[in-house]
Amino acid sequence: MRHLKRTAKLGRTSEHRNAMLANLVCSLIQHKRVITTLAKAKAARPLAEKMVTLGKRGTIHARRLAVARLHQEAAAKLLFKEVAPAYMERNGGYTRIIRLGGLTGKQRAHSQGDAAQRAILEWVDFAPVTPAAPAEGAPAPETKAAEGQPTEGKSAETAAPEAKTESK
Repeated sequence: MRHLKRTAKLGRTSEHRNAMLANLVCSLIQHKRVITTLAKAKAARPLAEKMVTLGKRGTIHARRLAVARLHQEAAAKLLFKEVAPAYMERNGGYTRIIRLGGLTGKQRAHSQGDAAQRAILEWVDFAPVTPAAPAEGAPAPETKAAEGQPTEGKSAETAAPEAKTESK
């Protein structure tokens, strides 16, 4: 009987499993969503939730614990700078697992090699913390139209008519 044995072994040694889950959580922090197998997503979810909890503390000790667990200083820095502040008002449940179904391009429902169920692991309601708006009287940031690049909703002809040349 498997009473009180929660760890999903995933067919790996403990060192390999810990490194793989740390890398998966680092990818989640950097890319905001990851497509992986369902078993790996379920195993990585508690680690991701614990890292956000450490990030919400914001202390030096919490930062060192996060780096020690994730092994990537850049991911830990991003965790403390962007991800954790977005969840300051939330008391848990920072991630969601969405099972993939059907065939939609690269997002197949099952892995091609071993037919493992695939899933998306992503942050719930992630809205990155944006910097404050510029003060009044401050120069406005340059737009794409000022640089000669087309803007959204306009074609290249209407955005920069002088750039269009006729060749015969």
